[in-house]
Amino acid sequence: MLVFISLGFLNPRFKPLKTLQSTLYNLKLTKPMSQSTSIPKKQLRVRDHGFDNYMEIEKKTRKVLKFQSLILSQYNQTLPISRLDNLAGRLGFKQFEAGAFILKFPHVFEVYEHPVQRVLYCRLTRKAVNQIMQEKEALLAQIPDAVTRLRKLIMMSNEGRLRLEHVRIARYEFGLPDDFEYSVVLKYPQFFRLVDASETRNKYIEVVDRDRRLTVCAIEKVREREYREKGMDAEDVRFKFMVNFPPGFKIGKYYRIAVWKWQRVPYWSPYEDISGYDLRSIEAQKRMEKRAVATIHELLSLTVEKKITMERIAHFRMAMNLPNKLKGFLLQHQGIFYVSTRGNHGKLHTVFLREAYRKGELVEPNGLYLARRKLCELVLSSSRKANVDRGLVHYRGDREDDEMERFRRDCSEDGFEGGKERKDGEREDDLNLNLSCDVGSDFTDEDDDVDGIEKAEKAQLNG
Repeated sequence: MLVFISLGFLNPRFKPLKTLQSTLYNLKLTKPMSQSTSIPKKQLRVRDHGFDNYMEIEKKTRKVLKFQSLILSQYNQTLPISRLDNLAGRLGFKQFEAGAFILKFPHVFEVYEHPVQRVLYCRLTRKAVNQIMQEKEALLAQIPDAVTRLRKLIMMSNEGRLRLEHVRIARYEFGLPDDFEYSVVLKYPQFFRLVDASETRNKYIEVVDRDRRLTVCAIEKVREREYREKGMDAEDVRFKFMVNFPPGFKIGKYYRIAVWKWQRVPYWSPYEDISGYDLRSIEAQKRMEKRAVATIHELLSLTVEKKITMERIAHFRMAMNLPNKLKGFLLQHQGIFYVSTRGNHGKLHTVFLREAYRKGELVEPNGLYLARRKLCELVLSSSRKANVDRGLVHYRGDREDDEMERFRRDCSEDGFEGGKERKDGEREDDLNLNLSCDVGSDFTDEDDDVDGIEKAEKAQLNG
């Protein structure tokens, strides 16, 4: 009997044995819940639709800016529609796509017919031209702030200098003009020194003097404000970063403890020279990791819109001791930064500073940011509103043209050829009189009295 039972257990077709084997196999594959109190290195990216929608608008605005530069580079700032497809091919548009793209944004581009050549042309609208002028004025007005930002950016480097080419690539984000090499670097020799070379890529910008007043980070000012307003513990606020996780981000018990422990880890300032420190210990590596977070935070704080592409941050990786795997490092701190892949078919990654935005807008906007947002408003404006505005602008002119045509037709019926026998000033007065405008007439009450006397004399003669 015992032999029979033992043989039954050894049989692979025995159902209790199959159940026991599957249970042991599942227990082997199931990972136990992590109880580590350190932030995990690999994390899944949780989307924040507010920032993604911002980048969808930025995608349209980027194409509009390319078209604007193309039109402004042409003679008389106008572009014939017949050449549109050939020139738009340089911008990455396929055939017949450029015309459809222009018609989508009537507040920015205007298609009109040339009065003499009878050919369709494209030009910028008055609103778009005003926006460009406003942005140029805001850019010139904040040149002193741009000088300070560039000084702080160079001071964060290890050797106190950066490549001119790397700064030139990111000049739009830092609010620098296109000719910043001459209008900023060479114009302020008391702050910058240009290490010249035969090639542009080998040129460096060095800072002349490291001002102690500029070594205060933006996060330190935020901590001071938090400490004064909320009265938090000084030890908790001393090395703290503002953490705001995206919606849907799962925060477990042990992850919350890990974040709390990481917030209390001390670190070296991005402006501090660390060449004399021993960085081989585990404690030094933790400090360097948090220093990299502070460096990227300060780099984003120096930009105009508190955002920059990850590829442009990588240009400063060697000069600022940033990690090699930059994307994974940023995803490890999703409560501080947000990485968006929208806006350029996933080819570029835009990094946002989460604490600087609220409901899709900057918490502390500046003049240059507001001028750039005016273009976004023109891009998002509907075509129906554009037609109404255009109708209101041309209403007066169309009405005058109709009245002039009616006046000429009446004159031709009376035997006058378009009123040529009368002076131009008298024709304009008659037109204004018919339009019921507040313009004085050439006829007076005395003229009316003379006409009445002449009619009375004719009546007496006929009688």
